[in-house]
Amino acid sequence: AGLWTVFTLGGVGSKPTPQLEQCSPLANQSLLLLLVLANLTDAPDTPNPYRQAIMSFKNTQDSTAFSSSNPHTFQINFNSLYTALCEQQKSDQATLLLYMLLHQNGNVRTYVLARTDIENLV
Repeated sequence: AGLWTVFTLGGVGSKPTPQLEQCSPLANQSLLLLLVLANLTDAPDTPNPYRQAIMSFKNTQDSTAFSSSNPHTFQINFNSLYTALCEQQKSDQATLLLYMLLHQNGNVRTYVLARTDIENLV
């Protein structure tokens, strides 16, 4: 909660959600760390590897061959990710992660738009 307090300037404009933080504090802190790392600025000669990884990861259920020239590419089960994001949409952090994934990762965007139960997310 301390790291989040720093980035929200002491919680200005939002109330903390103690029930979400108590349920899984390690997951909450990990998500905050991921968001901070992914949003670090790029240096001219070295791009942010965390942002590159978020922009390029692929679905484990995808039938195409997994080959990439990007060393930061990995695979994750999009169904599990989608389910977790649907369950945590009361959290600002999870909503920010979803927003970032939809805008920066074309694979996630395509998967979400192809879902027939998108109302669970909305």
